[in-house]
Amino acid sequence: MQNKLISDATLVSNYIQGDEPSLEILIKRHKQRIFSFIYSKVYDRDVAEDIFQDTFIKVIKTLKRGAYNEEGKFLPWVMRIAHNLVIDYFRKNNRMPKFDNSGEFSIFSVLSCDTLNAEKAIIKEQVESDVRRLIDELPEDQKEVLMMRMYNDMSFKEISERTGVSINTALGRMRYALINMRKVIEKHNIILTN
Repeated sequence: MQNKLISDATLVSNYIQGDEPSLEILIKRHKQRIFSFIYSKVYDRDVAEDIFQDTFIKVIKTLKRGAYNEEGKFLPWVMRIAHNLVIDYFRKNNRMPKFDNSGEFSIFSVLSCDTLNAEKAIIKEQVESDVRRLIDELPEDQKEVLMMRMYNDMSFKEISERTGVSINTALGRMRYALINMRKVIEKHNIILTN
């Protein structure tokens, strides 16, 4: 239990001086946090495991070389290494990581994923307001059918009864509404992502 009392900085310097078990304590202490961080970016257990291993290989090499100078900032330093390895992994695989747009290492993405969820919520809200603006540009009859179908989840039979037009007319209006929305999206180069 006394391991908890030893600071990261002390464990790091003990390890540098040749005390191998000190590194084990550090890895155990931070594994959950670092692994969760990596996993939240790659969403693949095996890949996360590989990146986690690579992170500590890099940590060990740096410490052995005596090139570590982040006094008392062990966890943020390891997180930065993990972050960079995640970026490398995505570059190699031509995929985009789940980081904020700046691509910069952000302490928020380490501290909590709530900030990412908040970001997703903002994007979703933005997309929804863009869609609402597009719908507002539609002719009234198309807008009416689209709103009933999308927002009230009504069947075309119900829409037909409510609006007093045939099912075919309701379907036609829905089709034109979607065509018109697509035209507006292309004309204004609007990107709807979620």
